[in-house]
Amino acid sequence: MSALLYKLIEIITFIHEKILSWNDNYEYNFTDKELHFLVTGVFGMGLLLLIHPLFKFLTKKKMTLVISWIYVVTLLVVITFSIEIGQRITHTGYMDFRDIVYGMGGYFLMFFVFFVIRFMIRLIKKFIRGDEADSNP
Repeated sequence: MSALLYKLIEIITFIHEKILSWNDNYEYNFTDKELHFLVTGVFGMGLLLLIHPLFKFLTKKKMTLVISWIYVVTLLVVITFSIEIGQRITHTGYMDFRDIVYGMGGYFLMFFVFFVIRFMIRLIKKFIRGDEADSNP
């Protein structure tokens, strides 16, 4: 997992350097704040254009649990990274990517248990309703 994160950091650094070189080469002279404004705005709109159709599709298929799961995973990634960065800054612990992996693993395992229980309850309800429907003439 840490190798993946370091690779992502390398890619982000490459993109960052490329944007800075475009800013210098084309003499746009955007400040750091202006570049953050533009890049984050463009990136956010790109994500919105990808995610919105996916969520609309999932809503039509009545898969709101999937939407909730995606949202919670996104929040947990942000929160766990924030905790690790906070530990690094405040010296209250070690910043360790494995902590993030284990934290997310805890959620995935607990969600799996929840999903299995929910599936079993729905299966039992369907079986009970099916029996009732067969007994009524």
